[in-house]
Amino acid sequence: MNEKIQNRISQAIEKKLFPACVIGVVKTNGNRLIVPSGKFTFDTNASVVQENAIFDIASVTKSIPTSSLALKLIDKGKLNLEDKLINFIPEFGNSDRRNILIKHLLTQTLDYNFRLSDYKDKSPEEILNVIFTTEFKSKPGTKFFYTNATSILLGLVVEQVFGTPLDQLASKYFFESLKMTRTTFNPLQKFKKEEIIPTEIQDWRGGLVQGETHDETAHILNQKMIPGSAGVFSTVPDLLNFLEMLLNNGSLAGKQYFSAEIIKQIQTNQLSGIGYSAGLGWELNQPRYMGKYCSPKTFGKTGFTGCSCVCDIKKGIGFVILSNYTYPNRKTDFASINKFRSDIADIIFENL
Repeated sequence: MNEKIQNRISQAIEKKLFPACVIGVVKTNGNRLIVPSGKFTFDTNASVVQENAIFDIASVTKSIPTSSLALKLIDKGKLNLEDKLINFIPEFGNSDRRNILIKHLLTQTLDYNFRLSDYKDKSPEEILNVIFTTEFKSKPGTKFFYTNATSILLGLVVEQVFGTPLDQLASKYFFESLKMTRTTFNPLQKFKKEEIIPTEIQDWRGGLVQGETHDETAHILNQKMIPGSAGVFSTVPDLLNFLEMLLNNGSLAGKQYFSAEIIKQIQTNQLSGIGYSAGLGWELNQPRYMGKYCSPKTFGKTGFTGCSCVCDIKKGIGFVILSNYTYPNRKTDFASINKFRSDIADIIFENL
C-alpha cells in the first residue's frame, strides 16, 4: 500500500496538481501508515514536507470540530435535532426563520442559492447580515445545498449553547484530550510560519497566504468571531487520532466522546427522502472522492485546499489526505483533485 500511495502522489506532484501532500491511514487497532511527499512549494529550494506539517484543512472544519461539537450537545441533551434555529439566534430574520431546525444545519439543507465567497469584500457585520436575511430558494430541508453559511450558523448555535467561543470549545472537548497538539484555529499564535504549508498566492490578500485562513469569508469573519465553516489548521497524525476515536465507536484511551447512537446517525443517511446521501454532520457514500469501494456507511469530508478525511467503521479503517491543491493558484474545478482522492481511496479500500 505504501508504495502505491507514494507512486500516486509522485504522479500528482509531477503533473503540478500540488507541491505538498501527506497521506495517513489508521486502523481500529491504532496501526498507522503515514506517507509525506513533496515540498512546501514548487520552488526547488523549498522545504521538504514532513509528516507533521501543518495544513489549512478548510471545510473539514465543518465536521471537525463544528458539527462534532453540535453532536456532543445532542448527546448531552442540551440540543435537539428538532430545535429551532431562532431559539438560539433570534436575530435571524428571513421569511423561513420559524422553520429552520438544527437538523437542517447538520445536513446542509438550507438552499441559500449563493456562494458566500462572493461577499469577501464586505465587513464581518455585512456578511452576517447577508446570512441572517437572505431568502432561501426552496423550503428548509427540501434540498441539499452546500454552503459555508449553514456551518457558520451551526457554529453560532454551538457557541450560544456552550457560552464559549468555538476555538476554546474545540480545544477543550477534542483537540487537547485527543492529543491533537498541532491542531488549532489561528496557528500563527502557536507555530512559526515556516511550519505551515502555504495555500495560495492571492493578489486580493497581498501575496502568499501562509498560516492565515485561506477561505475568504472565514478570513474576514475572523476579525469578529471564529466561524464554523473553515479556519482549522491540522496535521495528518492529529486527524488520524480523531478518526481512530470514530473507528472505535466514539471512544479512545478510555474516554467516551460520542454515544453509540450518535455514531450510528453519522453513518445513517438522513436525506434519503430528497434523493441525497448525508449523515449527521458528515457527507456519506460519495464515490467522487471516497472511491468505488466506499459503502453506504462510509463517511467523510473534503476541504477546498485539497484535503479530505474518510472513515468506514465497518471496514475498520480511516484515512486523511492533506495537500495544497490551491497552490500557487486555485483551479476552476475539482475533477483532478477528486480523481486523486478517489484513486487513493481505492488503493486503501481495495484489499479490505
